[in-house]
Amino acid sequence: MLTYIIHQYNFNLVWAKGLVEDLEENQMAVTPCTGLENHPAFTLGHLASASALLLSRLGGKPDIPESWTTVFQRSGPGDPQLPTAEIELYPNKKQLLDEMERQHNLVIDTLLVLDEMKLKSEMSWRFSRYFPTTLDLIQFMCVSHEAMHLGQLSAWRRAMSLPSALATL
Repeated sequence: MLTYIIHQYNFNLVWAKGLVEDLEENQMAVTPCTGLENHPAFTLGHLASASALLLSRLGGKPDIPESWTTVFQRSGPGDPQLPTAEIELYPNKKQLLDEMERQHNLVIDTLLVLDEMKLKSEMSWRFSRYFPTTLDLIQFMCVSHEAMHLGQLSAWRRAMSLPSALATL
């Protein structure tokens, strides 16, 4: 099962890179309209931070710049803290992509050594009534959560009149 999750997780990283590959730094924090506030700078940092959070939930030691937790954390829909257009508050595109890839690799290294009992254990978290086990948490964070945010970036690209990134993969 983890092999399939890792495969999708790796694809999400490739897709994330494709979504921002052709962007200039000054585009990274643009919000084209209401509903697409999660601009590329926020989204990449948020996904890197989410991977670090997953790593800590799996018993690993999170290793991400402390400031990222504050800048990139949101509690989901209805959170009054929206990403800002102030580009200087965010790391640059290369730093964001490098950190996202580094966090992915740390999560994958941890997944490869998890034992079967850990995967079946119940986990208390925000969506535990839908996804009660550690394996459920892993699947949600590595696949569903990432794909949801990358879909938002895809919509962001359309609002910015940019071509499909998925078509280039």
